[in-house]
Formats: sequence, C-alpha cells, structure tokens
Amino acid sequence: MKEYFYSPVGKICIEAEEDGITALYLEDGPVKNDGPDHPLLRKAGKELEEYFAGKRKNFDLPLKPAGTEFQKAVWKALREIPYGETRCYLDIAKAVANPKACRAVGGANHQNPIMIFIPCHRVIGKDGSLTGFGGGIAVKWALLELERKYR
Repeated sequence: MKEYFYSPVGKICIEAEEDGITALYLEDGPVKNDGPDHPLLRKAGKELEEYFAGKRKNFDLPLKPAGTEFQKAVWKALREIPYGETRCYLDIAKAVANPKACRAVGGANHQNPIMIFIPCHRVIGKDGSLTGFGGGIAVKWALLELERKYR
C-alpha cells in the first residue's frame, strides 16, 4: 500500500504493509494513491502533518524497515536522537558499540528506507557540517531548522 502526502519539503510517499511502515521518501511526479484508504497510512499522514506544524516531536507508528542487522541497529540508534538535536557519525557508531564503524554508519544512514520517521537528517559531520541526505541537503537543512524552531 502507498499514499502520498504534501509537505513543506515536497511530496512524500509513505509505503506500508498491514503491520508497519516500510518506506517514506520524497517523490516527484503526479500523485496517484493506489488502493483503499488504510488506517495506518492515514495515521502516518496525520503524524507527519503534526510534525511539520511543530506539534509532534515523536512518532508513534509501527516501523518495519528492511535491512541488515547492523543497519537496523543504526536505525534504532537514530530513533533515539532527541527531536531538535544532532549527532555525528562517530556518536552513532559508539551507540551501536562499534566506534570504528563511522563509514558503515554512513552507509546505513544512506540506506534508511524510512526518512523522517527514522531521523537520519539528525546525523551531521563531526565538524557540524551537513552531510549527504536522500532528500537532498536543502531538505535536511529544512528539517533541522523546523526542529530547532519548535524545540
């Protein structure tokens, strides 16, 4: 199942199975919602709307990202970064008990299938620079600014 939502950073596509959200990404092109309205997708859209309005700091959705055990550990660590805060790749590597795995953490970040709900935008360079992001650096900056504004 998939559903499209408009947001301040562009058109967002959310994909789900019956028991969890499997993907969230920005997409260009025409909006074509497929299939019947689904309560989980409706709830995800409502939570996104609240997030962009500064009314939601944590998401309460079942997430079901596909990935390796290492990637899942990294994504779990990303979900523990508080709203409005950032961490560097080394911080995440330490959080998954592998301080030498900064590059692997970057790779897991890049493969995150559920951006925003799994807040990979909160990971920045050690020097404070904005680093790669699947939605683009401008979107990453916009998400961080949104969170700073409503922190």
